[in-house]
Amino acid sequence: MLEQLSTRFKKIVKFIRGEGKITEENISDALRQIKIALLEADVNYKIVKDFIEKIKQKALDQKVIESITPGQQVIKIVKDELTELLGSKSHSLNFSNQRPSIYLLVGLQGSGKTTTCGKLAKWFSKRNKKPLLTSLDLKRPAAQEQLKKIANLIGINFYPVDRNKNLKTVIENLINHAKSNYFDSIIIDTAGRLHVDEELMEELFLIKELLKPVETIYVGDALTGQDAVRSAQLFDKKVGIDSIILTKLDGDARGGAALSIVSVTGKPIKFIGVGEKFDELEVFHPERLASRILGFGDVVTLVEKAMEKIETEKAEELAKKIKKQEFTLEDFRRQLAQLRKLGSLSSLIKFFPSIGPFKSLEKINIDDKKIIHYEAIINSMTLKERENPKIINGRRRLRIAKGSGRSVQEVNQLLKQYFQMKKMLNRKDFKKILNSISKM
Repeated sequence: MLEQLSTRFKKIVKFIRGEGKITEENISDALRQIKIALLEADVNYKIVKDFIEKIKQKALDQKVIESITPGQQVIKIVKDELTELLGSKSHSLNFSNQRPSIYLLVGLQGSGKTTTCGKLAKWFSKRNKKPLLTSLDLKRPAAQEQLKKIANLIGINFYPVDRNKNLKTVIENLINHAKSNYFDSIIIDTAGRLHVDEELMEELFLIKELLKPVETIYVGDALTGQDAVRSAQLFDKKVGIDSIILTKLDGDARGGAALSIVSVTGKPIKFIGVGEKFDELEVFHPERLASRILGFGDVVTLVEKAMEKIETEKAEELAKKIKKQEFTLEDFRRQLAQLRKLGSLSSLIKFFPSIGPFKSLEKINIDDKKIIHYEAIINSMTLKERENPKIINGRRRLRIAKGSGRSVQEVNQLLKQYFQMKKMLNRKDFKKILNSISKM
């Protein structure tokens, strides 16, 4: 996620940290690098200009220059302004005083709108809500079928509309059905086009007038950068939008849409799509994304993901072992199985800071395809070897390799990564973080 932008900003942070004294000259150097990074990320030029000016004014404040840690102060200013650019804070969905709450999703064809309807319904369902999915794209029978398939796949109720009836009757029947069957919310897919046109906007405006949704949500493809921003502007002007969901942010290396769309439209990003699976829709937290861009990681989101997926008792047992410096290969094997539930290990590493006790994590290259092989290798060890890996000499490594059907080189790689991880887990600063998380 935003790898290209993050790489540039990590270098800028490193540069600022290395300056013992903050002057107008080295601030200008840092701002020049920030400007280039943002423009390369396809951020709107006017936004970049305003962003740079705000940082410059605050960074050259006399209190900052004379502070004990001026570099840290400037980095904080950059992080605060980046958070502001992304929308300052997270925003919850609006809910109607009377059920059902109606959510109208709009956007161009190919933005991931229909899939996002399914993701949003799944998000509601996980929170013990009863959502209803339907499509008001009345011209394309395939649109109904696609959303119906998604609804069946994720176990959400779907309402098939009668395309032969007029729009007003269709909407009245939909709302009556939702009310009589006690649905909390209706999530509505709409027609899309490859580009904005008057016919589409008139159709959406009419649907919105008849529905009176509690929230009209623009779904934008993050990979299209400024095109998504311009489309959001037009949808807001012609139809009126209340919030934004950015899809495909996991594949966006630049970040132009995420960094521009809030400032340009004045509407908050409420969710981001971070994968193809229907549970890969996350509430958007501007401060957390700003932190990740600057290389400070996002441990809070990682903990939240873990709390959803990982068995609590096993996690607590592991935490106790780490505190006692008793993390064994058997624990490592169990964690590999648990972590696979969260997604690829290479993606999880990105949630950790690239500085401090975690800076060596980026060097640990874990091929997700090898995880099953690693489990097979550990399974081929004796209990004594799992509990005390230091006894695994050359003869034992050869036996383990033959027993697991893997090479001695892979056994060596596994042991090396295990010892690297154990060393990091035993650091005092990591344990402080572990203690603070356990108190959450």
